[in-house]
Amino acid sequence: MIPQGVQIFVALDPVDMRWSFDRLAGIALERLGYEARSGALFFFCGKRRDAMKVLFFDGTGMAIFYKRLDKGRVRLPVALEADARHVEVSDVELEALLDGVAVELESTPRIH
Repeated sequence: MIPQGVQIFVALDPVDMRWSFDRLAGIALERLGYEARSGALFFFCGKRRDAMKVLFFDGTGMAIFYKRLDKGRVRLPVALEADARHVEVSDVELEALLDGVAVELESTPRIH
C-alpha cells in the first residue's frame, strides 16, 4: 500500500481525528511546511494515540488512510531537535508506526 521512494513526514503534535482532507492539508503546510499535493505522505495521530491518519495525493485527488488500533498506542519517534514539529521516516518505519510498534530514528536525523 505504501508507495516506494516517497517522503513520509510524521507530525509530532496531535491533531483532532475529526479533521479531514482540507484541515489536514492545511496542517501539512502550516506546521510541517509541505504542500499536501507534493507526493509525500503525511502521518497524523490523535491525542489518545490510538488512531492515526495518513494523508496523501494519489495523482488524481487527496486520499486518507485511517486506522484505529485495537490495543496499544502509536509510539511516535523522538525528535533529535527539541523544537521539531515533525520527523521524516522510511516506509519500513511507517509500517511499524501503523502496527503500533515503537520507531527509533537512525543517528542521521531527517528532522525538519
